[in-house]
Amino acid sequence: MASAAGRGQAAASQPAAAAPVEDIAQLPVRNHALLVIGVMIASLMQVLDVTIANVAIPHMQASLSATPDTISWVLTSYIIASAVAMPITGWLADRVGSRRLFIFAVVLFVIASMLCGIAQNLEEMVLFRALQGIGGAFIAPLSQSSLLDTTRPSRQPQIIALWGMGVIIGPIIGPVLGGYLTEMLDWRWVFFVNVPFGAVCLALLLAELPSRPLRERRFDLFGFAMIGLALASLQLLLDRGNVVDWFSSIETWVYAGLALRGAWVATIHLSTAKNPLFDRHLFSDVNFAVSMVFLTVVGMTMFATIALLPPMLQRLFGYDVIDTGLVLAPRGIGVLITMQLSGLMLRRGMDGRWMVALGFLIAAWSLYDMAQWSLDVDRWHFIYTGFIQGLGIGFVFIPLNSIAFATLPPPLRTEGSSLLNLARSVGSSIGISVVITLAANNTQRHHAALAEHVTPELASAIDLSSLDRYQRYGEAALMVVDAEVTRQAAMLAYLDDFLLMAGLCAAAAPLVLLMRKAPSFGR
Repeated sequence: MASAAGRGQAAASQPAAAAPVEDIAQLPVRNHALLVIGVMIASLMQVLDVTIANVAIPHMQASLSATPDTISWVLTSYIIASAVAMPITGWLADRVGSRRLFIFAVVLFVIASMLCGIAQNLEEMVLFRALQGIGGAFIAPLSQSSLLDTTRPSRQPQIIALWGMGVIIGPIIGPVLGGYLTEMLDWRWVFFVNVPFGAVCLALLLAELPSRPLRERRFDLFGFAMIGLALASLQLLLDRGNVVDWFSSIETWVYAGLALRGAWVATIHLSTAKNPLFDRHLFSDVNFAVSMVFLTVVGMTMFATIALLPPMLQRLFGYDVIDTGLVLAPRGIGVLITMQLSGLMLRRGMDGRWMVALGFLIAAWSLYDMAQWSLDVDRWHFIYTGFIQGLGIGFVFIPLNSIAFATLPPPLRTEGSSLLNLARSVGSSIGISVVITLAANNTQRHHAALAEHVTPELASAIDLSSLDRYQRYGEAALMVVDAEVTRQAAMLAYLDDFLLMAGLCAAAAPLVLLMRKAPSFGR
């Protein structure tokens, strides 16, 4: 056992350039198709649960006797637990085995989902959502690394494309599915729906999932504590910021201080510790390090866009949940097309770096086009810009993941996957929080600017100067005018967000020049 552990440590300590050259799967399986189905079910369940519960929050609030402030912990507890647990995925997989950890994660996720469905009060719901977040934290990186380990290198772009479909499409269909289950059945079915799918997933994983050899590694408790402190404080800052008016509150300053101190100490510790939580060879691999930056930008822009569009369509354009889902569906179609196309192009030896740059530029173009919208646009504008943005996402996501893993030794894949998923998750939290805050603040600013131009001369149908004669009818007319001004101001605020994200995508594209071309296995 000691010799096997020594060999594992030696493999992990090789430089990043020592990538396998043979086109052979690291862990062959008997029935690869069944394993892929089981892994994809687990991955899709995890991704869906990040957004599927959002639309059920008002129903939960009434059922659990919660306030608008406290019900937000149903979402916050999941996000914080997931962010804190995800960094130790690599260490746990090496210590207890990737197969055992994956199966445990799915079991925990399914049981926690069932408990969420039967929760009787807010305290129980928050606790069970935290347990669900821990299970989901392990599922995300293990699903990606398991597919890579069991697929030969020449087919890995296609398998990453398949895995990426769940990651990208899940947040799109999550609110629609959650809305349908809530309206047709009950909000509890948002969680119960995981139970039958989880049972099928477990059966497939028990039958086909292999495990990598164990590696003896000391647990870096101090490093984990500092990373956990930084991530938990950051998530609390992002989730509570809007509620407590950001830095006008002492609470947010405490969160910001803890996040900065935790991140600073963790960085120094991971750079100097003898046995750090993450293998330092991960960060010496230029492609992997730049890919982390790119995935943070992906979370900040593309996932934030997905979070912005449903409330915009429903509040400003009057779409219901089902119509919103149908309008956003072409985005997923665009993703499917370019994910498969980019996988095929990578397999034929094309340089993935330029596909990543092209994807960001396409996304920037679509976001810039969205920044030209008005309240008079029809659904065709939502459909074709979403489709184009989906094309860009597909060109970014698959080549980026392929480049990130192409030069990593197999023993580092789970750690690498946990870091990449963490970067995307943190970027998504930051992006969503920033765009929502900017939308709220810019709505007020635009409202004040537009209100200055609401004069009697502009209201040809109503004499605003004499509305006080009509008492309550005059007040009602003023409320109608104010509501329209607010609607216009909100639209302008959304356009500001789209323009900001377009600029961020365009600025990210040149970073591909820092990356190196990944090795190709041909057809």
